[in-house]
Amino acid sequence: MKASVFEGVCTALVTPFRDGSVDLETFDLLLERQIANGVSAVCVCGTTGESATLHDEEKLTLIERAVKTCDGRMTVIAGTGSNDTSHAIALSKAACDAGADAVLVVTPYYNKATENGLIAHYTAVADAVEKPVILYNVPSRTGVHIPLSVYRVLQHHPRIVGVKEASGDVAYATQILTETEELTLWSGNDDLIVPLTAIGGKGVISVLSNLCPSETEAICKACRDGDYEAAAARQREMTDLIGALFCEVNPIPIKTAMSMLGYPVGTARLPLCEMSDKNLQILKSTMKKHGLI
Repeated sequence: MKASVFEGVCTALVTPFRDGSVDLETFDLLLERQIANGVSAVCVCGTTGESATLHDEEKLTLIERAVKTCDGRMTVIAGTGSNDTSHAIALSKAACDAGADAVLVVTPYYNKATENGLIAHYTAVADAVEKPVILYNVPSRTGVHIPLSVYRVLQHHPRIVGVKEASGDVAYATQILTETEELTLWSGNDDLIVPLTAIGGKGVISVLSNLCPSETEAICKACRDGDYEAAAARQREMTDLIGALFCEVNPIPIKTAMSMLGYPVGTARLPLCEMSDKNLQILKSTMKKHGLI
């Protein structure tokens, strides 16, 4: 297996906005909080960071700022995926030039590429950069599910090192690990940290850790220590909070939760909008139960 980009928790960081623009001051605060709580890595400009509505200039500003602020204290992974291969290549090259330690490349959405198309897309991106490339399988978002046949081929590329597996299918994650010995697997779902680590995964790229970084890291640490009884207990304790953070489409609830915690991250950009009153009450009551507010 190739060297792992990180083990444990990688926080899929929210992007803070103020008056419609990226708020770098709050962004720095969020990064420092993750570092202080022992998080291994941060993913900027991913789904939770609202990559779909960030302009390229904003993405590069955020990546450059993350690299500068982290200053080697935390691994920086940049979300650079696109449904346009040439665009994904340009973003990935720019992110690597800005100092990102790795890039996270989501499957090309909407186009619904064939197996050969997926192989060609990812190979083209990986050929263009000198940093590790992490595949991102999230069919609920993209309409594209990476087949095992594609993983079998791509695992042999020297810069394709792993996959963020967010299909929610533990059996499929097991198949990936069984048939692709060269790839590291990370859970893309907070509710599956323990199951996917138990079958050989190396941690999580997490939404929950925006809100609860130390608690998320504690789950992963218990797994690393082989104490799956403790890890499972901690996972169960967070089940209702994880559910509340996904009662509406991500990142609406997590940005709302971070604002309630006192971090002025602003609201999500349209077409995402503020939470419904019903779901807002669910989030508030769950956060109160956990002593967060």
